Amino acid sequence: MTTALTREVESVSLVTQSHYTIKRKFWSVFERVFRVFTGDGQLIMYIQHPLLKLREEFMVYADEAKTRPLLRVKSKQVIAINFSYEVHDAATDALLGSVQKRGLRSIIRDKFHIFDPEGVEIGYAEEQGASLLRRLFPFLTSKHAIFQGTKQVAFIKQQFRFFTKEFTVDTQPSSMDPRFVLAVALLALIAEARREDAR
Repeated sequence: MTTALTREVESVSLVTQSHYTIKRKFWSVFERVFRVFTGDGQLIMYIQHPLLKLREEFMVYADEAKTRPLLRVKSKQVIAINFSYEVHDAATDALLGSVQKRGLRSIIRDKFHIFDPEGVEIGYAEEQGASLLRRLFPFLTSKHAIFQGTKQVAFIKQQFRFFTKEFTVDTQPSSMDPRFVLAVALLALIAEARREDAR
């Protein structure tokens, strides 16, 4: 990976950003590594998602050296059909919101319900397009959308690449914390990766 892609700038404000790229390798053994870049190639998030933990918990860092934690994401259950994840600010431990995946409803199309810190449902994230075909032919590229109420606040689209998984994320202004929006996008992509690995 080039220096231009791996550099990160401490002063980047997510409030001023609207276009991101998320990358991960095609295959993983013990963990999945996600990197989130701004539109001009600045690394803003680095995630090592463990594959073998009974209860999912991982940190989101601002750098690959993992010296600047941004978010802590933790599953509330060990075993459940409808998994729920809490997203906390790593510095203050303040809850930014939670995301619940509806297991049975996600057999054909992934869907996540989004809740604010008080537990009030404020939106959802949903797989778009030919979701059933992608379960039969996983090489087809995926799409997801994130909604706050009925307003679409983010769209995640996979770009076809041979040796890496690459996704663009385009966001719209909203009252949702942009870090939380990206966390929801990452959880959607993690669910997709888990389904592909299970094949």
